[in-house]
Amino acid sequence: MWLTFKRLALGISLIVLTSGVLLLSDLGRQTPARRSIARIAILQHVSSPVLDDGITGMIQGLAEHGFTKGTTAVIDRYNAEADMAVGNAIARQIVSGDYDLVMTSSTPSMQAVANANRDGQVLHVFGVVADPFSAGIGLDRADPMKHPKHMVGQSTFLPVDEAFRLMKESLPGLTNVGTAWNPAETNSRAFVMAAREVCRKLGITLLEANVDNTSGVVQAVQSVIARGAQAFWIPGDNVMMSTIPTIVETIRRAGIPAFSISPGKPDRGTFIDVGLDFVEVGRLAGALAASVLHGTEPSTIPIRDVLDEVPKRIVINALALKGLKEPWRVSQAARQAATVLVDETGIHDRSPTKPADLPSPARD
Repeated sequence: MWLTFKRLALGISLIVLTSGVLLLSDLGRQTPARRSIARIAILQHVSSPVLDDGITGMIQGLAEHGFTKGTTAVIDRYNAEADMAVGNAIARQIVSGDYDLVMTSSTPSMQAVANANRDGQVLHVFGVVADPFSAGIGLDRADPMKHPKHMVGQSTFLPVDEAFRLMKESLPGLTNVGTAWNPAETNSRAFVMAAREVCRKLGITLLEANVDNTSGVVQAVQSVIARGAQAFWIPGDNVMMSTIPTIVETIRRAGIPAFSISPGKPDRGTFIDVGLDFVEVGRLAGALAASVLHGTEPSTIPIRDVLDEVPKRIVINALALKGLKEPWRVSQAARQAATVLVDETGIHDRSPTKPADLPSPARD
């Protein structure tokens, strides 16, 4: 009888001890939804209008769905300033910090955090990424549900074909377009491959140069101009996007226009910019991050392209045609398609607005 009692007492003690350990462990893994203030980190690769607008939208999307900076959330912003080594170091710092969730803007920042966070120490939501499936972070294009259980995000592949078609309509004799891009960026490679295909269809030769960092941009631009470029295309490349004023200054001296897939300030000097409203892109990512913070498991959300959910932004700057060597014009198709038109009378903005939709969260 006494032996039975001792065995029973020992069993009860082990149950109580195990329960206590599990309780403490659960407290250590407290979910963001249970915190009174969520801690969020945001990492971008470089300062550029596209990424800056994307992060503005992310913060707006978070606030619209319950996570306002300074009241219901601590939001820390980090910027690698185009240095991959710095980006990787910041990513490691974020992952080892006490954050509930990290958001990334750009492909390099997404890759840096994904590599530092392989063990899933922090929830990760990415946005403002052209082609995450080619980034080597464990995604599967054939199965958007296949991704690390702690990571989810959205892609936005930009309308490369429309940018080239509008340029061809603006100069029917266009046969040579120059560009420069960084082969180390998987997003840049995806955009250039798309450009090669549309150029083949339009009878345009794409003159390419490679550039590793901002110090080599002028030389790269000058090299394609020397090879006969009639216009210069700025791809969705972080190095190139961060140096647009330098690019515009260089090509203006050569008497040719620049066009891009990353709309920024309407009167910055580029002729045609065909892209998306990146504030809205960011708001969608912010809404997704809020859903995750509210309890939705990232593993239940597919990786998807939100191109059709975001207003297109087409900026036509007629003033950029002054002083060019060839008879460029603003085609009727370009004028009708423009959401922003710059001419002698000013800047005419017809951009639509569209709120970010929040996926239905799973709450406790």
